[in-house]
Amino acid sequence: MRQGGSSSTATASRPRAKPEETEVWDPVPKVVTTGKTPLDAPSDAVILFDGKNLDQWVTVKDKSPANWTVSKGVLTVNKAAGNIETKRSFTNYQLHIEWKIPEKISLTGQSRGNSGIFLASTGPGDAGYELQVLDSYENKTYSNGQAGSIYKQAIPLANASKKPGEWQVYDVIWNAPKFNADGSVQTPAHVTVIHNGVVVQNNYELKGETTYIGQPQYKKYESAPIKLQAHGDKSEPISFRNIWVREL
Repeated sequence: MRQGGSSSTATASRPRAKPEETEVWDPVPKVVTTGKTPLDAPSDAVILFDGKNLDQWVTVKDKSPANWTVSKGVLTVNKAAGNIETKRSFTNYQLHIEWKIPEKISLTGQSRGNSGIFLASTGPGDAGYELQVLDSYENKTYSNGQAGSIYKQAIPLANASKKPGEWQVYDVIWNAPKFNADGSVQTPAHVTVIHNGVVVQNNYELKGETTYIGQPQYKKYESAPIKLQAHGDKSEPISFRNIWVREL
């Protein structure tokens, strides 16, 4: 006779689980109406640029109305006017933005259609967290400065760049950093970036704000605008369209 009793008897003595025990009915997710294509803004999105005007944007330097060029549904950088940023501030969000390098472009490296999307604009100039915009189609430069990079921090997982003259898409999930009362970092920022349907940043943990020289560092903030860069190079200015954001 076996010691310790029968395993089948022990199983039979347990109460039988029911599928209803693991069903959660509340809260019910809100209904979001999606667009006809993946590029269309969903019903709960904040439209930042729909091709008509720059009502949602200001100049970073003095908060005056943004003075970039809007023509035929497209927003084109005005380098003389400087960087622009959203009037609204955001914390965690999903961002969709489309951009295009000029078809006729002759320079090389970092001078080839350079711009940037600052996922949190924390001050004047180029302060904040930059997702690089650049022509990286057969254009050699440092890897953590090419399109899809978190500038000077994170090399993209792939080069998904299209030829100059073709529209490209960034879809971004931004989780802002959290800070303690003394300004120290409680939780670093994380970002996921999909470039033309390809994941190029996979929940990357940022080391701090973008710096051109030196190491990145964090600076306490609560929420911040999204900024577009008017880069001071000699290349033809790039263009944007169909910009929207969903707060998370």
